[in-house]
Amino acid sequence: MIMPRGQQLLLPANPWFIWGSLITALALNMLQNMGLWGRAAWAPDLVAVVLVFWAIHQPQRVGVGTAFLLGLAMDVHQSALLGQHALAYSALSFLAIGIHRRILWFSVPSQAAQVLPLFVSAHLLVVALRLLGGDIFPGWTVLLAPAIEALLWPVVTLLLLLPQRQAPDRDANRPL
Repeated sequence: MIMPRGQQLLLPANPWFIWGSLITALALNMLQNMGLWGRAAWAPDLVAVVLVFWAIHQPQRVGVGTAFLLGLAMDVHQSALLGQHALAYSALSFLAIGIHRRILWFSVPSQAAQVLPLFVSAHLLVVALRLLGGDIFPGWTVLLAPAIEALLWPVVTLLLLLPQRQAPDRDANRPL
C-alpha cells in the first residue's frame, strides 16, 4: 500500500496493547459512570472512541465480535436493557471497518470530523432503544456526547499510536 505523503511508517500494533487499551477504556467508562458525574447524558463514551480507533487502525484484530462483548459488559455494568450497548457498539464497529481504508488518508482533525457521524448514529441508536424500552427522553444534552468524543479523537490517536511510532532498535545513526 502506498503511504500518504508525510505519514510516518508505524510498527505493528502489539495485541496486548490493543486489548489493554480496550479494557482500560472500559474501566474508565465504568468509573466515570459510577463516580465522576454519574450517568450524565453528555458524558463521552470512551469505549466507543477506543473501539472505533482500533476498528479503523486494526480491523483484522478488533471487529464486531469484540464490540459486542464490550457492549454486553457495559450493559451489565449500567443495568441497562441487555443488548443496547452491544448493538450500538457492533453497528459502530461495522461502520468504522467500512470506512477504515478511506479515513486513514485524512489528517487527524479531518478524521475527527468523519467519525463524528458514527458517534452520533451510535448515540441515537442507544436513545432509540431506550425509548422503545419505556425510558424517558434524556434531553438534548445527549447530542453533546458525540461532539466531545470527536474532540477526544486527536488525543486518543496520539496516545494509542505512540508505542507504534517508537523505533524498534534505538540508534543515533538511524532514526525512524
